[in-house]
Amino acid sequence: MRYRMHGMVPIIEALGGGMSYSEKTIAGMFHNRAERYQYETCVRYKDQGAYTAISWNEMARRVVSLGLGLISLGVKKGDIVAIFSDNRWEWLAADLAVLSIGAADAPIYATNSGEEAAYIINDSGAKVCFVSGKEHLERILSVRAKVKGLKKIITFDDVATSDKNILGLGAVMALGDRAKDKRIFDERLNDTTADDLATLIYTSGTTGSPKGVMLTHRNFIANVHQCYASHASHLSHQDEALAILPWSHSFGRTVGVYLMLHIGAVISLAESFSTVLTNLQEIRPTLICSVPRLFEKMYTGITSGVEKATPVKQKLFGWAKAVGERAVDYIVQNKDMPWTLGLQYSLAERLVFSKLRAALGLNRMRISINGGGPLAVEIDRFFNSIGVPLHNGYGLTETSPVTNVNTFEVFEFGSVGPAVADTQIKIADDGEILIKGPQVMKGYFGKPDDTKACFTPDGWFATGDIGFVDARGCLHITDRKKDIIITSGGKNISPQNIENTLVADLFIEQAVVIGEGRKFLSALIVPNFAELANYAKAQGITYSSHEDLVKKPEIVQFYDTKIKALMKDYARVEQLRAFRVLPREFSIDSGELTPTLKLKRKVINQHYAELIEGMYKDGE
Repeated sequence: MRYRMHGMVPIIEALGGGMSYSEKTIAGMFHNRAERYQYETCVRYKDQGAYTAISWNEMARRVVSLGLGLISLGVKKGDIVAIFSDNRWEWLAADLAVLSIGAADAPIYATNSGEEAAYIINDSGAKVCFVSGKEHLERILSVRAKVKGLKKIITFDDVATSDKNILGLGAVMALGDRAKDKRIFDERLNDTTADDLATLIYTSGTTGSPKGVMLTHRNFIANVHQCYASHASHLSHQDEALAILPWSHSFGRTVGVYLMLHIGAVISLAESFSTVLTNLQEIRPTLICSVPRLFEKMYTGITSGVEKATPVKQKLFGWAKAVGERAVDYIVQNKDMPWTLGLQYSLAERLVFSKLRAALGLNRMRISINGGGPLAVEIDRFFNSIGVPLHNGYGLTETSPVTNVNTFEVFEFGSVGPAVADTQIKIADDGEILIKGPQVMKGYFGKPDDTKACFTPDGWFATGDIGFVDARGCLHITDRKKDIIITSGGKNISPQNIENTLVADLFIEQAVVIGEGRKFLSALIVPNFAELANYAKAQGITYSSHEDLVKKPEIVQFYDTKIKALMKDYARVEQLRAFRVLPREFSIDSGELTPTLKLKRKVINQHYAELIEGMYKDGE
């Protein structure tokens, strides 16, 4: 199979070995790779403190057994199967088994409540639901009366139960192994077409009820090829990826899983987002895709470490960082450095950057992709300057998701790069970004009016994001259309730019800018409590709790001085005239963050309504 990139790169040969199945479906692509790579490692996962490998052959065997087991349970072509679990090899096996037999899946974020899971199961009409283990099973059982259409629950872990409708994964696979007619698996797989539904990915719902985004095999396959073509010269079968993002999310699914299957890379599973820094050191991957929070945390950790280092090491790091800052534009633009700068950079690489990458587990890193939200340019420049190619990309669940990404050939800081192949970008009169391409969704499941509302009359998908395209064809996102703050004076302000500046500081973990319909801007600030505790100790400030600490006059003054310095380059109307330091982080559990760590502004405004009103009353 060949895939031609229109006017961008030469014809790219597909990476399959044997071609027993059509590569127009995700399942067909996987089984072809398994046929080619056989006894090589497909997936690695942590088990009892050590990484355990599953070969391509073994993974394919489990997928076939599970697929036949699902058929034995009555799953038909076109049925929806829910998956309620964190990332694990069983998640991937369930996904590939469902797709192999012509069904589609509806993933549910592992952090969702029973009520949220029930909404997706009911809306999708899922008759079968996979769950990871006892905890997720209990969440489903707590709402069992509300999910009357659900017939079977399959647990990845063994869970003791007398309910005959709750089955262990092993039992379902054994059912498949006993199936009399095993040819039905191939028949189902060969009968699946590019335009068949592959998944319903429910939007995380920063506003309103989640909607099921219908993505077909054609959407996924197109986006996998588009992503591959954008970095073809730097992707290979020899790569090893660390899977960080939830596979319930389109970015984690398309780029973190399906692209890796396409190139035959090893997928190693991070244990959780909280263990990523440790897992990076264990795996030392060549590829990762993540959200800004990871790079922000690494940057904060580096900055903190330098502050605690000896004066000599601080001076050496400061010198190397300054050299990297002067060199980074030459690096990303593929231009030769002046020879004196080149000599200095080589020395900085040997003395500082190579050691820093090794300490972080990034010494084999060839590409790291950031998506799901904006990353401060300062952080972006830093990682690229120390030899970690960090490429910002863009997309939405509705676009499978990738529409743009910076590449080794075309790169602009502050942008999300040029459009991927066969993708058109247009800016509407009001600044909204409009998109056309083969990766754009089929529509919202069961919601024709919502589907119609997000397309223009001539077929462009309206993203809800505001931006512009520069002279090199790189897209710049300035804000979410619904997030733009319009002050009482009629000024339009982008909160994300200000928030990015704030969270790049060592002492600020999270920030939310407020000001809709107000006379001025304000902010809620969440400290980096570990660093703030060190500062308080050094200053001799005693406190009994986080609540006590953030109210200390010295701490309030500390943040006041810091915020004024950070805001110095912003226009007068964008200045923060008031702020409050919060005693706890925004979290998924509190409903203030989506599962991909995006701010739920409406929820935050509700939770802190009284504090916000007091802030404006004092400010006025």
